[in-house]
Amino acid sequence: MAWRFKASKYKNAAPIVPKAEACVREICVGSYQTYGNNIAASAAFMAFNWEHSGASVAVLPLDDCGRKSKTMPLLHGHTDTVTDLKFSPFHDGLLATASQDCLVKIWHIPEKGLEQSLSDPEAVFSHKQRRVETVGFHPTADGLMYSTAAGCVALFDIATQKEIFSNNEHPEVIQSASWREDGTVLATSCKDKCVRIFDPRAEGSPIQMLAESHQSIKDSRVVWLGNQSRILTTGFDAARLRQVIIRDIRNFNTPEKTLELDCSTGILMPLFDPDTNMLFLAGKGDTTINYLEITDKDPYLIEGLRHTGEQTKGACLVPKRALKVMEAEVNRVLQLTSNMVIPIMYQVPRKTYRDFHADLYPETTGYKTELIASEWLVGTNQPVPKMNLDPAKREHGDEPIIPRLGPKPFSSNTGDVSFDKVFAVPVAPGSHENISSVGQENCSETPTQGAKPDLIVEIEIKKNHEREPNVAGNGNGNGNGNGVQKSLTTSERRKIFEQNSESSENSTEGEDRTDADLRRFSAVRSSIAERRRVYESRSKSQVDEKAQSPVPLRRESSKVEPLKPSGNSNVIPSAGIDSKRISVPEGKLLEEHRRGNGAAGLKKSATEAAFSAASTKRTSTVFGKVSKFRHLKGTPGHKSTHIENLRNLSRQIPGECNGFHANHERVAVPLSGPGGKIAIFELSRPGRLPDGVIPSLVNGSNIMDFQWDPFDAQRLAVACDDGIVKLWRIDEGGLSEPTNAPQGELTAHLDKIYFIRFHPLAADVLLTASYDMTIKLWNLRTMQEMCTLTGHTDQIFDFAWSPCGKLGASVCKDGKIRVYNPRKSETPIREGNGPVGTRGARITWALEGHYIVCTGFDKVSERQISVYNAQKLTAPLNTASLDVSPSILIPYYDEDSSTLFVTGKGDSTIYCYEITDEEPYICPLSHHRCSSLHQGLSFLTKNHCDVASVEFSKAYRLTNTTIEPLSFTVPRIKSELFQDDLFPPTRITWSATLSADDWFGCNDKAAAKVSLKPEGMDTLSSIQQVPAAVKKPDHSQFASKSDYESNKQQEIQKSVSARMEYTTKLEQDEMEGVDENEWQE
Repeated sequence: MAWRFKASKYKNAAPIVPKAEACVREICVGSYQTYGNNIAASAAFMAFNWEHSGASVAVLPLDDCGRKSKTMPLLHGHTDTVTDLKFSPFHDGLLATASQDCLVKIWHIPEKGLEQSLSDPEAVFSHKQRRVETVGFHPTADGLMYSTAAGCVALFDIATQKEIFSNNEHPEVIQSASWREDGTVLATSCKDKCVRIFDPRAEGSPIQMLAESHQSIKDSRVVWLGNQSRILTTGFDAARLRQVIIRDIRNFNTPEKTLELDCSTGILMPLFDPDTNMLFLAGKGDTTINYLEITDKDPYLIEGLRHTGEQTKGACLVPKRALKVMEAEVNRVLQLTSNMVIPIMYQVPRKTYRDFHADLYPETTGYKTELIASEWLVGTNQPVPKMNLDPAKREHGDEPIIPRLGPKPFSSNTGDVSFDKVFAVPVAPGSHENISSVGQENCSETPTQGAKPDLIVEIEIKKNHEREPNVAGNGNGNGNGNGVQKSLTTSERRKIFEQNSESSENSTEGEDRTDADLRRFSAVRSSIAERRRVYESRSKSQVDEKAQSPVPLRRESSKVEPLKPSGNSNVIPSAGIDSKRISVPEGKLLEEHRRGNGAAGLKKSATEAAFSAASTKRTSTVFGKVSKFRHLKGTPGHKSTHIENLRNLSRQIPGECNGFHANHERVAVPLSGPGGKIAIFELSRPGRLPDGVIPSLVNGSNIMDFQWDPFDAQRLAVACDDGIVKLWRIDEGGLSEPTNAPQGELTAHLDKIYFIRFHPLAADVLLTASYDMTIKLWNLRTMQEMCTLTGHTDQIFDFAWSPCGKLGASVCKDGKIRVYNPRKSETPIREGNGPVGTRGARITWALEGHYIVCTGFDKVSERQISVYNAQKLTAPLNTASLDVSPSILIPYYDEDSSTLFVTGKGDSTIYCYEITDEEPYICPLSHHRCSSLHQGLSFLTKNHCDVASVEFSKAYRLTNTTIEPLSFTVPRIKSELFQDDLFPPTRITWSATLSADDWFGCNDKAAAKVSLKPEGMDTLSSIQQVPAAVKKPDHSQFASKSDYESNKQQEIQKSVSARMEYTTKLEQDEMEGVDENEWQE
């Protein structure tokens, strides 16, 4: 029993939390329903989920700190939440991410970290329509990765980019997996309340052992206790108490130790250090991190000091070789909170920290291995060599161990690159051969005649081979002096690149060879450089560096899910190229080829195309798109123009209704109470409303939607929940008393109506959408139904007419966007994926009907704006996320300025964006923040804007008690002139272009355009042209004037100097220098 009281060296390890300045602050982290830890760390970097959706990943240097911008570079590689992420134990720059979009992606992080956002991974693996839950790397075999999806365990060889093992014997979702330290077997915990020992190399069934574990289907975790024969699991029991169980695989069915804790809902994430047997339990949502020490005898778990601080969103351990060993730091936990990453240092108290305390740091697992995936798969087991953390026994003393960033495919900018053991050149898409045997010992052979070597790669590889003896001789293969491969300097790269560019202009080698010339045993395939060129010409992802580097550039990535439109949407990409994963250089070349310039364009190298693409897009991608409306200003009208003392506003209006509509004469506001009342207020009579009964339209049923006739300011259509549309006519002067006698009634549907929409060009054409999932078009002149649109499978959120009036687009609760041509087909002519959230959505057309803008929610209720190509609705071109709010974003699009205004009920901010036809498609403008919350916003037509005041848009805003005008202007110096660059001829949308009979008869007619220029007002362009011709001959006068002024200034200086005593000697002129011999010494 005496051993129980034996003092542990780590029992007093104390958590030390740094000051806020030493933490990563002001980040954006959400709450994710995943089985991952949401954060991972290598010896060089940390990576964690970003934003509320978690589809992006932030990667920062491990020792980074300070405030972070929301526009910082990110990994934009997934279209859904990233469920798990892990760094390779052998390459600090190699990151694997798994996502709910059923994909696993491999990323290479540059040595200096992310300098720009990345969207092209090095490799992509699919789980065939199954959400990926966990991902990780093998502990002993380099290039071997595992992932789990549903009940499937899969192994992938990164070098060949192939799946080498798959098993589906787990009956439920695998919640966690952990390898034994020697890499022989895998432990898994499953939703079926069982834990299993899994051997992928076993003959027959890979499941070797099975035992019942935590008796709850909630989340569970498993971790192998180093190289011991024991595993540790965390989960919940039948009473939902959190549990920790230790099992010995030699007696697997009987737990060795069961520890019950509390009844918190967050899963305990176990972080175990096999060198010190220190276990950290960080619960999701908890504010405490427990530290326990694991022993091999009773009591098995000994509690240490507990840390209490911020609420935990995720946690991970930092590799041992990144610790501050001279400060007795035995472990470091990175705690991810909602807005910070906190590095918690666990330090063992010692009298002095001047010496290395060897008793605290046993030899730890190194980061170099000779074992590769293919060797492990056939049964080879080889432990990873240990390394000593003592600075005196390290090659470079107490200097930090240089991180091993791993190879970047087809370049070797870091030391320690082993092409044959980590990245072989993948099979070029379109070819039938496997060239995974690239990295053999003869990989640096001199290419034969006819092969044009890539000088950069060839020189780098030669340097690497020259240093191989030194690398093999030292302990870790890294350092500043011996064994470290230095990358080429900028000047060297520039010279080499210029040589490559000059020679490539006169040569078409590599790009224009036929497939017969690129066969496996062909002479031109004998070098790494040539294989690299073949791959680049056809690859699905491309590598990028800075614009000054000759290494091929990766495409400029947007901050959202990008999908670039082709120049011609009807052109189908060739079979050898995946258009969804095409890089910028190849994309540009394809564009030129489609336009008829393919012969000349395709001969250019990918590097040259990348440079041209980067230079042409510099303004929009680096500095943001420059817009004339960038500094738009929203100004509320004077208080004398407000309508005040509003009362009894209705809060029960459905989400499909905007809740407030205005025209240039009057506004309509729904009132609370029975009877479906709508109050009508005349804009010509502002001021305080008298107390008492407000005159209103009494509909008799609950109001579902209402809208003013765009061509008749006195007609209001109101849809009710009984399926009837009531048409009201407001007399001149407004309402004087409540009325319940509409001008007409239209029995549109037998069920409730979602919304109604007037046609933008044709008079007396009304559209109604109902709970019966149909859309009907009516001729109000004859009160007859003209056509019915079908195809919706769930609630219809919104419908919008195209500017030409021929097409219409709808967004539905089933997550689909549909485009209709109502007069030709009752079914949609195009269909695509819309917002995934089911809380509501809105849709509108933009850029003369070539694009569609849709607002909605994602899976975590974050509001977003998506832009689609109207001809191709498969995926959005860009998606901008705003915030988390329950109110639906209601859009208004001004086609003359291409400005999109979006806001929601209960918001105080009107978000403004410019919609463009090039990336990033959504450009933020100056948002307008109101002084109070608004319940609705309604814009007027263009002819009611005060163009003399540079007002390009006018709206009315409904608050809880007032109706106030809101003016959007653009600051201009010469506001007395007509700003014709801001006010192009506008379409007449305030009077009908054609009748209902003409429209239903397909007699289409384009809306006429009119200039908004007031009479007697000069245009800005005409005034600016005059001084341009006058100023031109006056340059000599300005020049002579400047010469005269400079001569006069010199004379003044001479006269002043003549009256002042001054000397031109300097103090150092009288000092003694040193002999030339001394300098040489």
